[in-house]
Amino acid sequence: MEGWSYQPARDMDKSPVERLRRFPREPDMLVYGIRVCAAALVRAWLRVYHRLTIEGRENLPSDRSFVMVANHASHLDALCLLSALPLRDIHRAYPAAAKDYFFVDAPRVMLSAVVVNALPFDRRVEPHRSLTLCRDLLESQRSILLLFPEGTRTTTGEPAEFKPGVGLIVAGTLHPVVPCHLEGTYQGLPKGRWLPRPSRIRLTIGHPRDYSKLEPTKASALRIAAELREAVRALSRQPGESS
Repeated sequence: MEGWSYQPARDMDKSPVERLRRFPREPDMLVYGIRVCAAALVRAWLRVYHRLTIEGRENLPSDRSFVMVANHASHLDALCLLSALPLRDIHRAYPAAAKDYFFVDAPRVMLSAVVVNALPFDRRVEPHRSLTLCRDLLESQRSILLLFPEGTRTTTGEPAEFKPGVGLIVAGTLHPVVPCHLEGTYQGLPKGRWLPRPSRIRLTIGHPRDYSKLEPTKASALRIAAELREAVRALSRQPGESS
């Protein structure tokens, strides 16, 4: 019979905030418990206060890593995308969040890492390293990566051009990319506002797209970014509207 041995977490010598800033993070049952409770409360709040409706849940893959991409207008966006996932999957879902905004002080670190399980994305100093981290995350485990390819929240309500980084992450891989469109988050919590207003929010989830046959080149990345932006915009069109 093999003897039992205790293996402490590799970051036990770090402070709680330093542990949460690290990525990938070590498993923590307390954090997992808080995250599940927070997710349940957030879903109830979105359903009641914002009358959140979700269409197309059946388009989300259930047996592999995949990427969700959406337009970005509000801090509510990531919460809505996470609400489309089963609660059992929230610990393997990682919204990419700007490292220079969400991981600069203790309150934001706690909210981003514990409640949202955000992946710190360095969009200024080492963006290529962050892109590699995203690719490795999808390859190493059954993960869900949430991306907002505009890179920042819109200030007008209209989606900006998608940056090619999303293309560099998924080109030449077998990981499906699921386009999503969010309507109403800009009205509920636009950039510059801290308290959300009651607004009806609709999340529409499209069919997965496959980019496994494209090489991870700059040309492919630009093509993928443009195609995904159009796919996201198309989800906002009502039946009967021209395309």
